[in-house]
Amino acid sequence: MGMLVDSGWTWGRRVLLPLLAALMFIALAAPTARAVHDVSVFQLEGDAQVDVGETTHHDDWDVICEDNPTTCTIKAGFETGVTTVASSTSHENDGGLNASIFQGGGSKDIYGIGKWLWKDDAGGLPDKDNLLHAYAARYSVPTSTECPGENGNTDGSEDCHLIYFGSDRYDNNGDATQAFWFLQDEVTLGNVSKGGGFTFSGGHTDGDLLIISEFSNGGTTSTITIYQWTGSDATGSLAFLVGGENQKCGGSTPDPFCGIVNEGTTPIDSPWPFLDKGGSTQFRQGELFEAGINLSDPSIGLAGECFSSFVAETRSSTSTTAQLKDFVLGEFEVCEPEMTTEVSVSNIVPVLPGAALTDDATITITGASTPEDPTGDVTFFLCGPLDPTDEGCPTGDGTNVGTGALVGGGDTSDGTATATSPTVNDADQSGDRGPLDPGRYCFRAVWPGDDNYSGISHTNNTTECFIVKDTTSISTAQKWLPQDTATISTGSGAAAPNGSVTFSLYENGTCTGTPAATFTDTSSPYETDNTSYYTTSTIISWSATFTPNNTDSFEGSTTTRCERSDLTINNSASDFPPGA
Repeated sequence: MGMLVDSGWTWGRRVLLPLLAALMFIALAAPTARAVHDVSVFQLEGDAQVDVGETTHHDDWDVICEDNPTTCTIKAGFETGVTTVASSTSHENDGGLNASIFQGGGSKDIYGIGKWLWKDDAGGLPDKDNLLHAYAARYSVPTSTECPGENGNTDGSEDCHLIYFGSDRYDNNGDATQAFWFLQDEVTLGNVSKGGGFTFSGGHTDGDLLIISEFSNGGTTSTITIYQWTGSDATGSLAFLVGGENQKCGGSTPDPFCGIVNEGTTPIDSPWPFLDKGGSTQFRQGELFEAGINLSDPSIGLAGECFSSFVAETRSSTSTTAQLKDFVLGEFEVCEPEMTTEVSVSNIVPVLPGAALTDDATITITGASTPEDPTGDVTFFLCGPLDPTDEGCPTGDGTNVGTGALVGGGDTSDGTATATSPTVNDADQSGDRGPLDPGRYCFRAVWPGDDNYSGISHTNNTTECFIVKDTTSISTAQKWLPQDTATISTGSGAAAPNGSVTFSLYENGTCTGTPAATFTDTSSPYETDNTSYYTTSTIISWSATFTPNNTDSFEGSTTTRCERSDLTINNSASDFPPGA
């Protein structure tokens, strides 16, 4: 990742511009102890241009600007993109010096960013402390070939992580103590008025890196001290890591960090528009500063930190209590978590009630080549049954079914960890985690974040939903509506009279006892028209009585026989379909 940021902007135009993604260089040389200025990815020799005749494709600040040829000049004949990849470069300069500076006694490196203040410079800043630009780039190189320092990388990872950074200033009339903060949080200018200035937005996170550099004796001595912020922004403090002695780049010592300024009386070219106090468009002696650091060196041990932004600053001395003066804010790619989720069954394949399933939430950190794995617990929620048009499990809805711990696996610096929810729809559980009613359900996963990263919540209508569908079976058993009919005739053979027939149904074969049902029909042909009494495999019997309408001319009659039905039903006569 890289930045080239102009500090000559007023508040209205001071924009933070992401410039460069992480870079990878593949070296073929035999393993050897190197200095950070000897690694093949970047030239750290006190200028901003790739050396004439360079063949090993080192980068320099002119190459970092390669995507903006109108404002950053690329060395003629230099081929880019062979072993490094630069992208998204930007630069802007309004030519003014009334840029933002630190304000107030609380603006010190020993305090959290919550106490820092800024204001627009009204011209009171010493010219030698006025920064015009700041820039940085992060690289990854194979541990086995080019990791700088006597000890190199001892954390067992495959890559070694380097940051190169620099700045230029308005005037070289006097030494200037400079420092760089590399921050995990995204720090920008705030707009809350306080103490004669304005607050900053963002704060310190445990593991932020501070590098203080002082040049003396005309730039021949570079004293570098490295600190780490420990704790929160409000209650944390600076802890000394390493340094305090001359760490000027050059020579054969395999230093894990060093710094250098441009030396000599001959001005050197600037890749971007530059104008110092004396009217020079080139860097005069001591106006360009650049440095490098091996984050993987065991004395530093911050290779896994995911830096989102940096602050270049000038200060009154190397003391951690020094008053801060000018600054430039810059951004790397913001470190942030992304979450993917997937239920343990496909949402296309229904599951039975009681068939246990889980949800997996995978968190991946973007913005660094080897970020530390996210840690802590993920909380899982379950929504449902849902309508087909419902989109996942919205925030605020659902039942909390428990938590799962994030597990990063064997590689703890790939920025990826997965948590698995407790089982739901589980025949061995009760309540909210027991067998679910048929329907459509969706999970939601919520991670509150940890000391390194902010939290995230996620639901997915495709990968995090499932359908519970119960099975059915069918069995058959025949039942019958028994019916009876009656015919009326006369002794003389004359036409039968009108009247009614009452049918009596018995649940036996002898027509005795109380009838189970009776049916009356008042017109010929006389029938029971039974719609309510069913029988299965049993014995029934019928009797019938006729009552004429004209009793003066006709007598009534009762059947002299008992009708009997012996019903035998076979409900399993054969398999269905035939031949099954």
